Amino acid sequence: MSLDLVRVRADFPALEAGLAYFDSPGGTQTPAPVAEAVRTAMSGPLSNRGTANLAARNADTIVVEARRAVADLTGADPRGVVFGRSATQLTVDFARTLVRDWAAGDELVVTRLDHDANIRPWVLAAQDRGVTVRWVDFDPASGELDPAAVAAVLTERTRLVALTAASNLIGTRPDVRAVADAAHAVGALVWVDGVHYAAHALVDVGALGCDVFVCSPYKFFGPHHGALVADPALLEGLHPAKLLPSSDAVPERFELGTLPYEQLVGTTAAIDHLAGLLPGTGTRRERLAASIAAAEEHEARLQARIEQGLAELDATLYSRAAHRTSTLLFDLPGLEAAHVADRLAGVGVNAPAGHFYAIEASRHLGLGDRGAVRVGLAPYNDDADVDRLLAGLGAL
Repeated sequence: MSLDLVRVRADFPALEAGLAYFDSPGGTQTPAPVAEAVRTAMSGPLSNRGTANLAARNADTIVVEARRAVADLTGADPRGVVFGRSATQLTVDFARTLVRDWAAGDELVVTRLDHDANIRPWVLAAQDRGVTVRWVDFDPASGELDPAAVAAVLTERTRLVALTAASNLIGTRPDVRAVADAAHAVGALVWVDGVHYAAHALVDVGALGCDVFVCSPYKFFGPHHGALVADPALLEGLHPAKLLPSSDAVPERFELGTLPYEQLVGTTAAIDHLAGLLPGTGTRRERLAASIAAAEEHEARLQARIEQGLAELDATLYSRAAHRTSTLLFDLPGLEAAHVADRLAGVGVNAPAGHFYAIEASRHLGLGDRGAVRVGLAPYNDDADVDRLLAGLGAL
């Protein structure tokens, strides 16, 4: 079943501004039901979690429901869902916790395909403990990351492999399962940055084979914060720095201070909205599968139109992997990327330029720290948006 674009777009008040939003890799626009869910929660009885009164029970319900929603989104156990200020913050905190049990001479693996949020936390933590960092490059010509290249640097001293499920810069979706199998064969953990991936594919942490998966709800219609999923048994064995009176239960021991209830209720609403892109019945997980598949099909069609238009403009396209998201990084001949983005903004097309914190990937592509123009698609984009983008580029 195809998306009803009129129905989908009607839920996004930001579209009334008349802009064409191709900046979804940096964060999607917010549906009205998500904003309303946040408003309702904030204007009703609300306090710290508990059972003594309605305000406390409301807070507790919000947290429990948000864990269930994220678990449905990722195919995980709600008892292993941890919330934080951002995916970056969660990665930094867990990196510090994990390295406590590592020794000098141990090793970890990072890739140049990744966002710096899945590189620098591990590099910094490794420096503190004398842990060796092994780097794996991707092929700049194809944008592909070869699992064999990761396997080649693994040893019996490898403690963790950090890998993206989808590049936020060029969209590449590496074979996470192949990497995970190789890592597990030497006893290493696999940490997957799914921030970009979760906005474009049905997440199944079991199928991916990862031990930890992090994502950010604001990439799929929700508020700005981060979520992490892992096997509760793994979390039980980790002991982060925390306040003495705070809970030592899993997953609460990893959540420092009072949770942002308004963001959690918005996350549940966002996942419900994503599950409802197509009308239908069934479990939330089943509806998510159907809606995300329809969104992928819709975005792929628009992506093909954009790629054809870029080819006609002799653009240099850096998004070339065979398996990737609807995210395109490109340059136009003779024009600075920042200039192209500014000119597009002038005609109401949001398509920014830069390295988007994937600075290692940008440098490895030969783009240095300037990056290039990035166009990303979301379910609310339509053919009129693509027409405006291509017209804007053509005018340059």
